[in-house]
Amino acid sequence: MAVFGILLALCLLMFMAYRGFSVIFFAPIMAIIAAIFSGMAVLPTYTEIFLPALANYVKIYFPFFLLGAVFGKVMEESGAARAIAKAVVSKLGAKQAMLSVVLSAAILTYGGVSLFVVAFAVYPFAASIFKEADIPKRLVPATIALGAFTFTMDALPGTPQIQNSIPMKFFNTDLYAAPVFGALGAIIILVVGMFYLQWRKRAAQAAGEGYGTDHKNEPEVVDERYLPNVWLSLVPLVSVLAVTLVLQKWVFPNWHITAEMTKAPYKILETGLVGTMNNWALIIALVVGIILAFVINPRGIKGNVTKAINLGAIGSLLAVLNTASEVGFGNVIKTLPGFTSIGHALTGINTGGTPLLSEAVTVNVLSGVTGSASGGMSIALDTFGPKYLAWADRIGMSPELLHRVASMASGGMDTLPHNGAVITLLGIAGLTHKQSYKDIFAITILKTGTVFLLIGLQTIFHFV
Repeated sequence: MAVFGILLALCLLMFMAYRGFSVIFFAPIMAIIAAIFSGMAVLPTYTEIFLPALANYVKIYFPFFLLGAVFGKVMEESGAARAIAKAVVSKLGAKQAMLSVVLSAAILTYGGVSLFVVAFAVYPFAASIFKEADIPKRLVPATIALGAFTFTMDALPGTPQIQNSIPMKFFNTDLYAAPVFGALGAIIILVVGMFYLQWRKRAAQAAGEGYGTDHKNEPEVVDERYLPNVWLSLVPLVSVLAVTLVLQKWVFPNWHITAEMTKAPYKILETGLVGTMNNWALIIALVVGIILAFVINPRGIKGNVTKAINLGAIGSLLAVLNTASEVGFGNVIKTLPGFTSIGHALTGINTGGTPLLSEAVTVNVLSGVTGSASGGMSIALDTFGPKYLAWADRIGMSPELLHRVASMASGGMDTLPHNGAVITLLGIAGLTHKQSYKDIFAITILKTGTVFLLIGLQTIFHFV
C-alpha cells in the first residue's frame, strides 16, 4: 500500500498540473495523500517534513533564482535579449527558423539568463518566424525547450544554470566539471534534437498543416528603435561565464583564509567548503552581469530599472516556490517506507562497477517524481551523494564525472507534465499540454537517452 500511495500521489500531481492547477497548492496535498497510505500522521508530515524541506531548499538556492531572474529581466528590458534573438533570426532567416530559435534560447541560457525568462524573451521571435515560415505553432515550445532546457542547461561545461551548480556542493567540483563528457553530450543532443524537430516539421507540412489560426498569446509588435548593438548585448552574458571561470579556477583556490570559514559564526563544513565558494563565484558573476546589463543601453533601460528589478524578484519567488514545493513533496516521499525499497533498488544498480549508472537512474527518477531537475537532483544527492562519492573514491573515478552525470540526468524525466518550466512555457505560448506536450516529452527522452549512451562510452574509453 505504501508504494501504491506514492504512485497514486505522483499520478494525481501530474494530472492536476496537466489540468493547469498550481503545484505550489497541490504538492503538499499529494504528499499528505502518500503519507496517509503509509500510515503517517497528516499534520506532522506537513509541518515537520514538507515545510522544513521547502524552507531549506529556498535557503540554499534562492540567490540563484533571484539573481538569475533579475539578470534575465534586465536583459529583456534593456533590449539586449531581443537584440541577440533578432540578430540570430535575421542571420539564419525563415528557412532555418527552428535552428534560429534553438540558438537564440541556447545563447541566453548559457549566458546565465533564467530558463523562465529565456522563454519570455525568445517566444515573440519564435512565434513570428514560425508564422513567416508556416511551421505549426504547436512546435514552438519543443523548439524553445531544446535550446533552453537541455544542452545549455546542464551539459555544456560552465553553464551557470542552477542544474549545473547544485552538484558543486556535494562533490567539491566547479561549473566546468567533466568538459569532454559534457561537450559530447551537448553535441549529440543538439544534432539529434534538430533532426527530430525538422522531421516533425516536414511531416506536418506534408499533411498540409501550417502555422494555424485563432491562436492565443500572439506576440505584440514592439518598438525596436532603441535596441543595443548585438555585440554589446553579449557582454553581460560573456561576463557571467568569464567571472565565474576566473573566480572558480584561480581566485578562490588560492584564498588562504578559507579555514576561518569553518569556525563560528559561519561553521561551513570543510567537506563542502570548495562547493560553497564556487556558489559564491556564481553569485558574484550574476551580480556583475546585472550591472553590465543595466549600463549597456541607457536609452533602452531608462524608466524600466524599477520594473526590471521588481518583476525579476517577483518572478523568482514563483519559480523557487514551484521548485521548493516539489522538493517538499519529494522529501515526504523519501521518508515513506515504500521509498526504502525503491532507494535500495536504485543504488543497487552496479553495471560496469561504477556509480554512474546508478546515479543517473536515481537522479532521473527523483527528478521525475518531483517534476523538477534541481529538486530531484537535490534530494538524490542529499540522500545518496556521499555513497556515490565514496564509491568513486574506491575505484579512482573523478568526482567531476559524478557532477556531470547528475547534472545531465536531472534534465531528463523532470519535464513530466507537472514540471514548472513546462507549465510556464506552454502558458507563454498560449498552448496546452494536449497540443504541444508530446514533442516536449520527445526532447526529454532524447536528453535522457544521451546520458546513458555517454555512460556506456565513458566505461569503454574512460574520458572525463
